[in-house]
Amino acid sequence: MLVIVISLFLHQHINQNFGIASLHATMPINFTKNEEATESLRKALFGETLTYTVPAHALNRAGEAIGELIGGNLSLIYALCGSKSDIDTKGKILFIEDLDEYLYHIDRMMMNLKRSGKLQHLAGLIVGGMSDMKDNTIPFGKTAEEIILDAVKEYNFPVCFDFPAGHIDRNLPLAMGREVNLSVSTNSVFLNLNHTN
Repeated sequence: MLVIVISLFLHQHINQNFGIASLHATMPINFTKNEEATESLRKALFGETLTYTVPAHALNRAGEAIGELIGGNLSLIYALCGSKSDIDTKGKILFIEDLDEYLYHIDRMMMNLKRSGKLQHLAGLIVGGMSDMKDNTIPFGKTAEEIILDAVKEYNFPVCFDFPAGHIDRNLPLAMGREVNLSVSTNSVFLNLNHTN
């Protein structure tokens, strides 16, 4: 677990402070769990074209966005607010995912991002695996996806839910710190990691 936490922290710190792109991708221990994730990582490492088309989610918000892809684990983005590793989200496409969190924690973290202005000027939002979410005896009343959508409902950027990246077997690589093209329609989501102007 320590290796995972360190690597997720490093994405944010390296991108923000040094302007170097990094890969959010499957770990070597998981190479045999999903062939697509492993093959996509090989393509990314060898500079091959990477585009993804995934089915639409019922909560998606349609639109087009071009911008630098940033983010990673929601808990770490929240924990690093105000530090040297804090991210600038203006004009960017933010990717978030999380694992084994209480729903009220997701709400608190999303409200922090909203109140600190990190959601207001996004170009787009990609929500990956929100895996193994936990609830209390008295239910929170919303899923993680509904909590996130509620936090961004007043903004107009495209939003994609259930993107295959995060703490899941089908963890497709994302080039953090690279300009990408996101297209969300009623039928599908298209993400081009090799976008060039």
